[in-house]
Amino acid sequence: CAWGAWWIGRLVAKPLPLRGGVGVGAVSQPPRLDDSHHPSAASRLRPSPEGEGLKVPIILAFAGCWIVTEWLRSWVFTGYVWNPLAVVTTDGGWLSKPGAYVGTYGQSGLIILAIGFAMLFARHVLHELGKKPLTFKRVVFVIAFFVLPEIIVIVALPYLIGPSVPKTQNVTITIAQPNRPQNEKDLPGYEEINFAKLATNSYPLPGQGPRLILWSEDALPYYLEDGYPFRFYHFQPGGSAPGARNRLTTLMGEGDILLLGSNRLVIDQDGQMAAARNSMTAMDARGRVLGNYDKAHLVPYGEYLPLKWLLTPLGLSRLVPGDVDFLPGPGPQTMMLKLDGRPVKVGLQICYEIIFSGQVVDRTNRPDFLFNPSNDSWFGTVGPPQFLAQARLRAIEEGLPVLRATPTGISAVIDANGQIVASIGMGKTGRIDTQLPAAKAPTLFALYGNILPVGFALLLIAVALLPLARSRTSR
Repeated sequence: CAWGAWWIGRLVAKPLPLRGGVGVGAVSQPPRLDDSHHPSAASRLRPSPEGEGLKVPIILAFAGCWIVTEWLRSWVFTGYVWNPLAVVTTDGGWLSKPGAYVGTYGQSGLIILAIGFAMLFARHVLHELGKKPLTFKRVVFVIAFFVLPEIIVIVALPYLIGPSVPKTQNVTITIAQPNRPQNEKDLPGYEEINFAKLATNSYPLPGQGPRLILWSEDALPYYLEDGYPFRFYHFQPGGSAPGARNRLTTLMGEGDILLLGSNRLVIDQDGQMAAARNSMTAMDARGRVLGNYDKAHLVPYGEYLPLKWLLTPLGLSRLVPGDVDFLPGPGPQTMMLKLDGRPVKVGLQICYEIIFSGQVVDRTNRPDFLFNPSNDSWFGTVGPPQFLAQARLRAIEEGLPVLRATPTGISAVIDANGQIVASIGMGKTGRIDTQLPAAKAPTLFALYGNILPVGFALLLIAVALLPLARSRTSR
């Protein structure tokens, strides 16, 4: 966990300002178990050679508590559920599929159960083998107990979970990755070079019809909404919002729709910037704004200062410099677009919003896919692969394709089974042109959300406590 989150230290140590004064953006030691004064307790906790210390109730309780702990991490102190245990299954084929039924947190609990019971069985077998001479018959018996259940699961599970790759929808998508690092943002000529790379990787190819063009979070420093004081527009094309939008239309084909990251401002009565919103804006090939999505799950100390009334007088501020805080949006929403006359429902989750299991989809208006624009250039070389893995977990849970667009990688198309269809690696410039993978029918988790893993955890804990309840009633 500490290794997986080392990029946070890198981010905190070298905060980078963004244009216009708007910023985007301790491991505690476990208690020491001292058994010197409690020999009886220590003897119960210390496993005996026969494996008596590791028992089924302990395994069940530990798995249940693990699930609850991961779920709590998703909302306590605004939530930071980075790298749940289930990410180890994303490249494991069928091993990742239980997430569609019990979610990521429940899947982590299943891993704990599998490890615990494997240890229990192995210790028991080794103990039994130590009692009697080792014969060929006994070796075959032990191997069968280890191997046969795995073979049965491997053969049967694919029939239960359906085909591994769903068909595509009749929607053409283009994802552009310019590969412009965060530390180059303030260099002279950055904006023009960045735009040129985005344009080169976004122009329509010969024979391409209307497309969804997907750019990353914070793709360009343009304000695309009308109505702000002129000083906010003077640095952008035409000195206005229409001027910036018109420039964007030059790289779009007829009928295309562009989704790109933008900052939207909140202007007070005195014409001053009071707050901002980290947004995704949809725009058609005629320069018309079709809709906006505002990031809801903001990064504390990065995009806003929590408890500002208390911390500001104490001299504390955001880790990422900026004059104003971002305001949160209303939560998961589905943006309805029309591409070539047909409706396309887009679910949006900006940057690290995608890591929150059960909180990424508007369940009253299920989208056709999830779009996760991000700026992974903040996160070094370790963060982007972890981001990608967690996006794959969301695809499995919801039964929806997930599309990622980043400035420096890893941009990707992920199908509804969590498999990567296409990607652009870190530190590369490029584009992805493909058809949108189809969504699956709503999974069990998509229907009921985190009620399932939490209920599963409570069931495990309750079953684990049964022996204790029985021993008390028998007294």
